[in-house]
Amino acid sequence: MISKVGQIMLYVNNQDEAVKFWTEIVGFSVVAEENNNQGFRWIEIAPTKGAETSLILHNKDFVSKMSPGLNLGTPSLMFFTENLEQLHRDLSGKGITVGEIVNMPSGRVFNFADYEENYFAVMEKG
Repeated sequence: MISKVGQIMLYVNNQDEAVKFWTEIVGFSVVAEENNNQGFRWIEIAPTKGAETSLILHNKDFVSKMSPGLNLGTPSLMFFTENLEQLHRDLSGKGITVGEIVNMPSGRVFNFADYEENYFAVMEKG
């Protein structure tokens, strides 16, 4: 029986830029990194130390060659925050694309884009 979501794979064009985005802009931390020096490199990042779910940044080109047919599209991710307005202000001041705060039936939400124009959403959850 599945008990939780452990890792989410993100396939990116530029791993170094992706790490920079998630750590310097969004505030995640690098949890682990593996590199076999033969093209297979992945970086695990998470929003907080000890987070139950982390993101794994994989090189999209390398994975497509190793696993043809694998869906390399960006998953639709919804992050939660306790202070939506503060996070919105913080991200808006960092020169990235940040959408307006919208009231949805499930709560207030906004989206933001990474350096590769992949969009992610954030919802206010206390």
